[in-house]
Amino acid sequence: MRRCLLATTVLLLLAGCHTESGTDVGSPAPARGDLSDEQLRQQARAVLDRYDQAVRRSGGGPRFVPVGPPQQQLGDWELANGRNKNSLAAGEFAPVADLPTPPHPTGSVIWNDGTRDTVPLVGAEATLAGFRADGARCDGCPPLRVTGARLTTLEVETTRGDATVPAWEYTLAGTAVRLVRAAVDPAATVQVPPLPWDPNSPSVQRIEKATTQRGGRTLTVSFTGAPGPGSEPCGVDYTAEAVQSVSAVAVIVHAHPHSRQGACPDIGAERIATVELAREMGERAVLEVQQGQPVPVTVTR
Repeated sequence: MRRCLLATTVLLLLAGCHTESGTDVGSPAPARGDLSDEQLRQQARAVLDRYDQAVRRSGGGPRFVPVGPPQQQLGDWELANGRNKNSLAAGEFAPVADLPTPPHPTGSVIWNDGTRDTVPLVGAEATLAGFRADGARCDGCPPLRVTGARLTTLEVETTRGDATVPAWEYTLAGTAVRLVRAAVDPAATVQVPPLPWDPNSPSVQRIEKATTQRGGRTLTVSFTGAPGPGSEPCGVDYTAEAVQSVSAVAVIVHAHPHSRQGACPDIGAERIATVELAREMGERAVLEVQQGQPVPVTVTR
């Protein structure tokens, strides 16, 4: 489930000091074509507002917030079933048998640190709708024939660390591949549609994951950036700025490139930057500011 990242490069960590309103100390001047610092803060405040609204719609308070679709494929498609990949991506399913409902109306989400939350569950057929909601249109894709389902568990990435959740495991006609998806009622989760993104728009550095300590105020974010530090040609130093709300922290990454930027290879590496928060991280989500989506968070002791 872990996302593959490029090779890690050592970074000189430069941390900024921030307030709840997002005031930054020592921000760099924007590069040509990039958003200004104030424009970045406005965008961060906008994604925070969207997330806070989603939290209120879900009932408020800390919630189970999976990062990415909470599903897994067990096994590889056989050569004769190559088109099944497209059918799955499109969420094309056709149950050919009665699918079960959960034995109890609720189940437990259990995080790796032992904390847990009670969430409402939905039946196996209703859970299939989640595949469809995440899928893209595929004209002519044959539906996957669902022959049965059983209740099991699935480990998913969330905004509060990895968690084990109740899930439905589906069997399909004509293949040994099985599909697993969380059985949690979507109404019990915070759902924020991604903002539209234009690749030709001004660049915004997108964070990919974050790490914090339980009870701490320090947040370390990871992202893909220049391989070398700003002291080297084609290198870049990075600092992070946090814009915060009660429910989430949106992280802006500022780039400090080498003073002489010539023709540089298009190579990326995993980089990190650390920011001090105005208050304890708690159970808040961490958001990237490009599309306003939560990223996986690892919480250490």
